[in-house]
Amino acid sequence: MRSSKEAVAESISQIKPEVFWLDNFGPRVPNPPLATNLEVDCLIVGGGFSGLWTALHLKRREPTLEIALIEAGTIASGASGRNGGFVDASLTHGVENGIDRYPKDIELIERLGFENLLELAKDVHEEGIDCDLSFNGTLDVAVREWEIDALRQRAKLGERFGYEQQFLDQKATRLEVNSPTYLASLYTKDRCALVDPAKLAFGLFEAIVRRGVKVYEGTAATAVRDRGNEVEVSTSGSVIIRAKKLVLATCAFPSLLKGYGSLILPVYDYVLVSEPLDERQLAEIRWHNRQGLADSGNLFHYYRMTKDNRILFGGYDAIYHFANSVDPAYNFRKKSFETLATHFFETFPSLQGLHFTHGWGGPIDTSSRFSMFFGSRYGAKVFYVGGFTGLGVGATRFAGKVLADKVLGEDTTLTRLPFVTHKPLPFPPEPFRSFFVWLTRRSLISADGHDGRRNLWLKLLDAMHIGFDS
Repeated sequence: MRSSKEAVAESISQIKPEVFWLDNFGPRVPNPPLATNLEVDCLIVGGGFSGLWTALHLKRREPTLEIALIEAGTIASGASGRNGGFVDASLTHGVENGIDRYPKDIELIERLGFENLLELAKDVHEEGIDCDLSFNGTLDVAVREWEIDALRQRAKLGERFGYEQQFLDQKATRLEVNSPTYLASLYTKDRCALVDPAKLAFGLFEAIVRRGVKVYEGTAATAVRDRGNEVEVSTSGSVIIRAKKLVLATCAFPSLLKGYGSLILPVYDYVLVSEPLDERQLAEIRWHNRQGLADSGNLFHYYRMTKDNRILFGGYDAIYHFANSVDPAYNFRKKSFETLATHFFETFPSLQGLHFTHGWGGPIDTSSRFSMFFGSRYGAKVFYVGGFTGLGVGATRFAGKVLADKVLGEDTTLTRLPFVTHKPLPFPPEPFRSFFVWLTRRSLISADGHDGRRNLWLKLLDAMHIGFDS
């Protein structure tokens, strides 16, 4: 009989270092790069969800605006194409985090977040986007005794805000999804949807192109200059774009603006996707309601079923590289895949022998308050957003509405929200930044192993309302 280590090595021995969603979508011919100088009313830099939603909101409200969108790689080549496809209603990375940071505004923020989720579903329908959108809910599971009380406390918060949810004991939890590691769970039915993120991104791309947005892939922005009534953006290939307004939606990737990098940590998150489960395997684990799952530790996993009965299993590791380094070479990390596969088979021992077909990673734009922030430069001609901290599939749509308000110069309820008007505390410069990440991650691991008890370092971060998460 093979050892556990050998079985894990075998399970990941044939993975493709590609994003399952993009590979499953099939070949796509990118739009050509920008070849000549251009003048527009609004230029958007970044072809992920933030940029795509901003373009769609602007064109819906002002159809005559001349808008161009440029992307250094291809549409959805960043976090928007390689996430788990969880469309959460929260705009604050969970209601607990929202209450901690915005206690006076949390009722409004929660309402706006839920409305945003419903509006996203409406947009998908009206734009004819086939992205496998489903409202299957989420199951947050406890795998340690101390996590049970944490879930009960979360359930009380859910009652306050009208969540449709149910606390399940061990037996009821395992009837939903059968894992010997589960002790209890919180089943929330109305605050999260699941999508195929690549299909959603390409559907949004088609929607903005239909409305006349000019999209140029393989076109990197290299510099921005203030030219009085407009800004001038230099691009790869020595092409110049002049725009009255500029939106920067680069998130985890280097920004054109000095100082932006101090507000984010690009941390690498990793994901495995299995081969399709057969009928026997599906019967073993149940999972008939196909919820999105997450365990409840500080270092957590997220997982879900795909349309063709694969299991996507990601999270736990959050790897930072010195000086905010972002490099495609970091996207494949065998050690993280081994860790994920080990944890997968601990969760589902009945699936021993299953193989993983895809494995990938990429940077997440973590902010010190775990949720999005906004800013402007050059006399409100340039606007930017970032800091989604791994929960941006739904929040980016909301961010697009905020950015559209700002581009159009409108003072609205959205532009007055505290996370729009105030930025998070910056992370320290190197080498203290790397030490901050190391010490925080080590402390979180310790807390998970000691009944959730937070040490002095974590208590200090809590008191300062800052942290490090993925």
